[in-house]
Amino acid sequence: MNGNRFGRLFQFVTYGESHGDAMGVTVSGCPAGVELDEEQIQEDLDRRKPGQSMITTSRGEPDEVTINSGTLEGYTTGTPIGMVIQNKDARSGKYEPFVTAPRPSHGDYTYSSKFGTRNWGGGGRSSARETVNWVAAGAVAKAVLAQSEYDVEIKAHVNRIGDIEAPEVSFEQILEHSEENEVRCADSETAEEMREAIDRYQQEGDSIGGSIYFEARGVPRGLGAPRFDSFPARLGQAMFSIPATAAVEYGQGKETASVRGSDRNEDWEFDDGSRDDVVSEEGDPVPVGNDHGGLQGGITTGEPIYGEATWHAPTSIPKEQRTVDWESGEEKDAQVVGRHDPSLPPRAVPVVEAMLYCTVLDFMLLGGRINPDRLDNQPGEYETAYHPSSPQADPDDAATSAESVDE
Repeated sequence: MNGNRFGRLFQFVTYGESHGDAMGVTVSGCPAGVELDEEQIQEDLDRRKPGQSMITTSRGEPDEVTINSGTLEGYTTGTPIGMVIQNKDARSGKYEPFVTAPRPSHGDYTYSSKFGTRNWGGGGRSSARETVNWVAAGAVAKAVLAQSEYDVEIKAHVNRIGDIEAPEVSFEQILEHSEENEVRCADSETAEEMREAIDRYQQEGDSIGGSIYFEARGVPRGLGAPRFDSFPARLGQAMFSIPATAAVEYGQGKETASVRGSDRNEDWEFDDGSRDDVVSEEGDPVPVGNDHGGLQGGITTGEPIYGEATWHAPTSIPKEQRTVDWESGEEKDAQVVGRHDPSLPPRAVPVVEAMLYCTVLDFMLLGGRINPDRLDNQPGEYETAYHPSSPQADPDDAATSAESVDE
């Protein structure tokens, strides 16, 4: 099975099935000298893990990460970072009725028809459980960007559940309020309405879709390689890779279909020093407005990159549906009984952020903005603050050496 790798220079490769022994990810292309430990990665995994509230699946996975390689004494070494998350609460018995009778709108039949077999427990490789690996990789990318010279900030929030849509909120509001409620909506009143709606669908044995607004600030201009490696092309790949994504937009999105060119086109002006929303120097040309979502010609402008991703309703619902059993040749009722999310966006927020971090960092490395070998950008220097000391060295000599490097 191909298609398990994401990225060009900052790459991650994943393995694991929903009810397998473990999930795992190998991250390649992380520069050396980045402070990284399991606690940093765990913070984001805890935001994605199941069982957080009554509006998520009750599957009891602690999602505890173990770093197996790629770090030494709290710093990355430039070699591949291996991470494992053990599965603790898999219950495959409820999936036995669907081994040869595909669940409606799942990947059961397509996987079986492609490979002639599949791991059917919990949906196997097609399960969104696999995104735990992506969040771990995204936490690594976030650490690299946070410790670089660039001030990149990425955040997302749930802006729609069903027909309930949140009012427009500022990036600062998203940063401050999106984690204050179970829905992860930055507007508290709308979040309560969304929560009630999700509860209602759940009680009816049904599910509901929604969307997530995302934004990245501090991304420098000039990133992206048209045509097939343009920033929006790679952004679309990142978002559409997330299970159940049905649509992705950036900037004005689909509204551009009804906007005149004279209205959509953005004039240019010189930065007068007051543009804190764009990465530029005073006197640089900058666009007036940002209906383009921070992207022109497939390349970043230095303005905020923003957009929206839409998820369809979860396909695993307890309502009675119909299927066919290709082994017995019978048509029969299908009732998916198990532990499933009634709506996906609340737990998808950290996944969206992770994929954005990975995408932005990959372009930063490809564009030469960050040294792909080492974060301190001192090629050829072997005495560093993060290089291990010889066990036989005099402690006083080692301390003196470290001080000289810092200076």
